[in-house]
Amino acid sequence: MTVSPDFSAASTAVTAALGAYLLLGEPWLGRRLYGSLARRRDTEPRALVGYFTFVLVFWWLFAALALLALLLSPAMAASDLGIAAPASPVSTAVVIVAVVAVTVVSGRKMRALAEDGRNVPGLASIRAMLPRTAQERRLAIAVAVTDGICAELVYRGLLIAFGAGVLGLNLYAAAALSVLVYAVAGCYQGRSGVIAFAVVGALLAGLYVSTGSLLLPVAIHVALSVRDLTLPEPEPIGSVPAYAPAAKGS
Repeated sequence: MTVSPDFSAASTAVTAALGAYLLLGEPWLGRRLYGSLARRRDTEPRALVGYFTFVLVFWWLFAALALLALLLSPAMAASDLGIAAPASPVSTAVVIVAVVAVTVVSGRKMRALAEDGRNVPGLASIRAMLPRTAQERRLAIAVAVTDGICAELVYRGLLIAFGAGVLGLNLYAAAALSVLVYAVAGCYQGRSGVIAFAVVGALLAGLYVSTGSLLLPVAIHVALSVRDLTLPEPEPIGSVPAYAPAAKGS
C-alpha cells in the first residue's frame, strides 16, 4: 500500500482540528458522558436512548468532517483515505466470513457466561451501555455499525493520510500514530481500555495497510462492536461513582 495524499490548507486545518479533539477532547468527553449515563441508567428509562442518539450524531459528524477534508483537497483521491476495493477481494471476503463466524461463536459463549452470572472480561466496564429493551437493542446495533464505519474512516483512513501527507511520516509511522491516538481515546475505560484499544487499533491499522482498503477493518470493527453491545448485563448496575471508567462502542 502506498499513500501520498496532497492536503490543501483548508483540509489540513479541518483534519488538524479533528485530530486535536480526538487526542485531547474525546477521552474527557467520553468519560463524562458515560459516567452520567451510568448514574442515570436505573432511574431514567430513556437514558441509554439519549446516549446512543448523541453518539450516533457525533460519529456521523466526524465522518462528514473526514469527507469534507477529502472534498477540500482536489488533488487527493478517495483511495488515500482507504475508500477503495481491497488488493485481493477474494481473500478479503474469505477473511470477513471467517471473522464473522468466529465473532458469532464467541458472542454466544460470552452471552452464556453473562447469563450464568460468570465473569466476562471487559463487560463490566460497558454494562451501562448494554441494552435492556428492543428499542435499545436496535440503537445498540446502529451504534455498533456506525462506530465501525466512522471510526475506521477517521482513525485509520484520515489520520494515517494526515500523518503521511502533512506530517511527512512514512506509512508505518503514520499508522503507529493513528494507533496511539486511538489508544488514548480508550482511556475512558481505564488502563485496560487503553490496552484493548491499542491492540485492536494495531490489528485494524495493520489490516488497512496490508490491504489498502478500509473494507476489512470496517467489517471486523462492526462485528466486534455488534457482539459486545448486544450482550446481557453481567449484574445490576447499582450505584456508580462519578469517577467510574467510561466506555462506549469503538
